Amino acid sequence: MAAPEILRDLLGHFGMLSLLAVGGGGTVIPDMHRYLVESRQWMTDEQFAALYAISQASPGPNILFVALFGWQVAGAAGAFASMVGICGPSSVIALGFEYFAGRAPHALWPVLIRRGLSALTIGLLMSTGWVLASSVDHRWTAAAVTLLTVGLMLKTKTHPLLLVALGGGAGLLGLM
Repeated sequence: MAAPEILRDLLGHFGMLSLLAVGGGGTVIPDMHRYLVESRQWMTDEQFAALYAISQASPGPNILFVALFGWQVAGAAGAFASMVGICGPSSVIALGFEYFAGRAPHALWPVLIRRGLSALTIGLLMSTGWVLASSVDHRWTAAAVTLLTVGLMLKTKTHPLLLVALGGGAGLLGLM
């Protein structure tokens, strides 16, 4: 059984991150990394990246990685505390926002809030990509493939699965 202090820590930290996770849990991965790997040292860079990759390859909700992080730290109780923390506060706020926005269907404020949050989400997602790439791209070839992939995603309509397959092929050939 995990220590109550660890569970409170996970619940509190992921609860705070829930309030910052505009655009989804993936937008606060850099802070999760800072907290779990750098500050608390509950896992390594490689474990963090592997748990995230496993969660994204698994069927189920996109936020599954939070449960895996919690499980790694404190077992089933850690997974539960992390998920309640990341889902609870933001769900209450989202429901409240939609309730009040629905009562004023022609008001400008909901539109302005959504536009502002969209720009914030893009910045948070870019910082997530940076943290994930820098934790595993230690060879120049891997960094080059990452930069090429980002460039193709931004400038073309190349399907992401094709880029994943090409990256996997480069890895199989030993290029990364």
